[in-house]
Amino acid sequence: MGRRAFIKTGLAAASLAGLGSALGAGTAGAAQPRIDLTPGAFKPIPIAITDLLGEPEIGRNISGVITADLRRSGLFAPIDPKAFVEQITNPDTPRFQDWRVINAQALLTGRVTRQADGRFQVVFRLWDVFAGQQLAAQQFVAQPDNWRRIAHIIADAIYEKMTGEKGYFDTRIVFVDESGPKERRVKRLAIMDQDGANVSYLSRGDGLVLTPRFSPTSQEITYMSYGAGDPKVFLLNIETGQREIVGNFPGMSFSPRFAPDGQRVIMSLQQGGNSNIFVMDLRSRATTRLTDTAAIDTAPCYSPDGRQICFESDRGGTSQIYVMNADGSGARRISFGNARYSTPVWSPKGDWIAFTRQGDGRFAIGVMRTDGSGERVLTEGYHNEGPTFAPNGRVIMFFRDPGGASGPSLYSVDVTGYNEQRVPTPSYASDPAWSPLRS
Repeated sequence: MGRRAFIKTGLAAASLAGLGSALGAGTAGAAQPRIDLTPGAFKPIPIAITDLLGEPEIGRNISGVITADLRRSGLFAPIDPKAFVEQITNPDTPRFQDWRVINAQALLTGRVTRQADGRFQVVFRLWDVFAGQQLAAQQFVAQPDNWRRIAHIIADAIYEKMTGEKGYFDTRIVFVDESGPKERRVKRLAIMDQDGANVSYLSRGDGLVLTPRFSPTSQEITYMSYGAGDPKVFLLNIETGQREIVGNFPGMSFSPRFAPDGQRVIMSLQQGGNSNIFVMDLRSRATTRLTDTAAIDTAPCYSPDGRQICFESDRGGTSQIYVMNADGSGARRISFGNARYSTPVWSPKGDWIAFTRQGDGRFAIGVMRTDGSGERVLTEGYHNEGPTFAPNGRVIMFFRDPGGASGPSLYSVDVTGYNEQRVPTPSYASDPAWSPLRS
């Protein structure tokens, strides 16, 4: 279900009287708290998140997910409820002096009301404690089983109000679930919420699946599967379960990924000992070749505006990152460190390209500017690979395999290299891909 199907933006005028306005609007003249995202400068902002009143269980659950989302971002420091001085009885009139005492800079209050048709109405208010003013308010009407999405959307609203950037909590991750002993590993396509909840499986595990990627415009993913015969590139509609083959290609195909318009898929196709990059129009199924070299060109990814493509190539002798125009012209190398570079992916904001770097027996996940300058390693380990950006470009998810008899796990890290965290999955997991914000 999309956001528009169950969200009513803003609150009724009567309930907002004297308390500010709808989500995204603050009180005129108020100096609201704002998180400074400058690397090395920001400190997590203390925020008090109270249990939503009305329906105790669902209100407590929603507040718990909001708390977990904000804490996991590393930008917020939710205050332990045991420290609360005031026990909220009216979410519209908190006693600000009681929240200033515990140094809360922001406060969340709200209420859950069961309607006659069985749906819930959820209202939240975000307060600037020191100014004693409302920063934002919004209401939602939804079926009870959508409570987790409501929590993520509220967390996104708080994140945006306090940082000035879009949140990323109401998103999903598609990944390869790996189970069983290492020599007989079963790999299934799986999807979950970005916090690890609501895991479901999209394939049965009777064929090898690799490199799932989300469409930027629809609830579709593209991925590669090894079944009987050559590997094939598939399209899968997550909502309907409809699956179709993008095309049958001679030789091997690798790393399919959508163009920003969602109407094309770019991939590499192996022909003999080399591979080149091709793009396919999903409507006409016409294929256009973009590179023509005796090297291995693979892992292509469009810039957000669709005008450029970054990719991996060994045309210079070792695996490095290149950028070319969308028509395949003007290829230029942008990585020059003393290492091998692979799996480049363009940030949704267009400012960074993330990559895997291998050298001296170590794997690193890093970012560089689109001209190759400003290279920065975010995290290192035995085997880190496969970076994918959150839709706001602030966080990167990747997988790490420690080797031995164990298997890979998913991790996330801020683009500043701060706040690395393991992402919970039911079993081993690899090849994550982050969805856009759900619509």
